[in-house]
Amino acid sequence: MEWRDHGILLSLRRHGESSAIIDVFTEEHGRHAGVVRGGTSRKQAPVLQPGAQLDVTWRARLEDHLGHYQAEPLRSRAAAALSGRLALAGLNAVTGLLSFCLPEREPHGNLYTRSEQLLDLLDQEELWPLAYLRWELALLEDMGFGLDLSACAVTGVTRGLIYVSPKSGRAVSAKGAGDWADRLLPLPPVLLGQGAATDAEIAQGLQTTGFFLEARLAPSLGRHPLPEVRGRFVDAFTRRL
Repeated sequence: MEWRDHGILLSLRRHGESSAIIDVFTEEHGRHAGVVRGGTSRKQAPVLQPGAQLDVTWRARLEDHLGHYQAEPLRSRAAAALSGRLALAGLNAVTGLLSFCLPEREPHGNLYTRSEQLLDLLDQEELWPLAYLRWELALLEDMGFGLDLSACAVTGVTRGLIYVSPKSGRAVSAKGAGDWADRLLPLPPVLLGQGAATDAEIAQGLQTTGFFLEARLAPSLGRHPLPEVRGRFVDAFTRRL
């Protein structure tokens, strides 16, 4: 068995004396693990850093075997990740959530493209938080928990939408909320692609996406809680408000 693809390195762990097992989110083969011989050597270790863009060739005798990778660097994101505390926290959040959410060996082409585009903005601190919020929406969508923010779940109106139902993931207007308003999640304009996308609105949006990641997606995977790196990124971002 053999294939070639390109992907994002999610994690690495030592295997034996000098090899490493790497987990890579590839475009056509999904999240896929394999052994890299000499992966912890002086030559390979600087290349095999989480977030790195790799050209990989995977080989195994049988399809269900762990197999071996030959990995060549396409571009490193180490310098971008070290450009600031928010960038490093953001990189860890993305790779941590992908490792947590993605089933093994199942292609998610659209999410892969969104993830690659997001990580290429890593050192652009003014663009990153909004891009990250939109990426979490895409992650929920790809995992089957997308939010329906097109119209009020109660009245059907398309204007004045300010809440999200924690049960259905649908938008709710002020009128439709009624006495249930204090039980609903915030729907800031930024989640609708409207307004100035201030940091305060992005923080509200992360509160809402975080609820569905924690209370809906994680239980469906039989895993709980979410990786701590997601919370660390949100904390790093909200500290600048």
